[in-house]
Amino acid sequence: MTAANRRRVVVLAFPDVQMLDVTGPSEVLSLADRFHGPAYELELVGVAPAPAAAPAPAAAPAPAAAPAPAAAPTRAARPALAAGRKPARTPAPIAASSGMRLLPDLDVVDCRGPIHTLIVPGGLGVKAAQHDERLIDWIRAAAARSHRIASVCTGAFLLARAGLLDGRRATTHWAACAQLARRYPSIDVTPDPIFVRDGNVHTSAGVTAGIDLALALVEEDLGHRAALEVARSLVLFVRRPGGQAQFSAGLAAQAAERASVRDLQAWLVDSLAEDLTVAALAERCFMSPRNFARVFAREVGLTPAVYVESLRLERARMLLESTELQVEEIAARCGYGTVETLRRGFARRLHVSPSEYRTRFQTPPAGVIPIRRHAR
Repeated sequence: MTAANRRRVVVLAFPDVQMLDVTGPSEVLSLADRFHGPAYELELVGVAPAPAAAPAPAAAPAPAAAPAPAAAPTRAARPALAAGRKPARTPAPIAASSGMRLLPDLDVVDCRGPIHTLIVPGGLGVKAAQHDERLIDWIRAAAARSHRIASVCTGAFLLARAGLLDGRRATTHWAACAQLARRYPSIDVTPDPIFVRDGNVHTSAGVTAGIDLALALVEEDLGHRAALEVARSLVLFVRRPGGQAQFSAGLAAQAAERASVRDLQAWLVDSLAEDLTVAALAERCFMSPRNFARVFAREVGLTPAVYVESLRLERARMLLESTELQVEEIAARCGYGTVETLRRGFARRLHVSPSEYRTRFQTPPAGVIPIRRHAR
């Protein structure tokens, strides 16, 4: 591929965007271009602020100032200028949610022509951006002239708002999956994958999952060796083990309104090694098993069995991360009974084994530097 035929990658930016949603995938593609280019040409496209009100006329106009010399284009802007897409106006800086500012190459108004990859990030600003009809119209029109479309984290809400996810499988940040499914019932929301591809539309899970998605795009375009080289440079896995369920900070279940069920939820947290069958739990709530199962599912949003399994898995994860307990002891404390039952639970929900999970996520005690011994 020649420099003139680089794949044009357009990355959207808007106020309060998540900085890592923008820079993570961009850095992956930039390194792929450096190692195996010419491959990609990146453009940051921003949403200009609304025009300010015209100032009141002065009593006497001041003499016109001498025109200021044109500012030299930034390094980020040069690819767009070199490709003949000189902006008609100077794009305004955009403040990300971190407070840091991004300087777009182009305003969305000036972004025209074919696009190879359109990347729509997420962040706190999605809440306002999804009500910006001009932006949603631009996303819809830009997608129509794009070879493929990708969203990072809650950027999926902007694709959904533009109608680009209707009838498709998609994912987003684990904490927003239920909201996406509720708001857009025509989307098949799958909460666990790090990223999902449905046709030419790619959606990724929360924040750093955009890096995983970008590595997959590099592999699709340039092959496995190129993706592996980029991943090694960034000290990453080409394919991250497990799904995003392993990164949830807590259980997504709601607290019950009925006092007896709410008290049961509080008791369960410290009673995971007890008999937690539906019959035993129903007896604690003075209900029949059938009525209890129906009431619990309505109040909590999960069946008793799924809720108990989630609690046990959460506790096992915490013990694997923060203690040196043997796996057998963890299985007993969490109510799994046997190590094999614990392994099956991890494989079913997290797609990793308990030992692999501990290897990747165990945190040493404060002040302790882990020492890895090597065989001589």
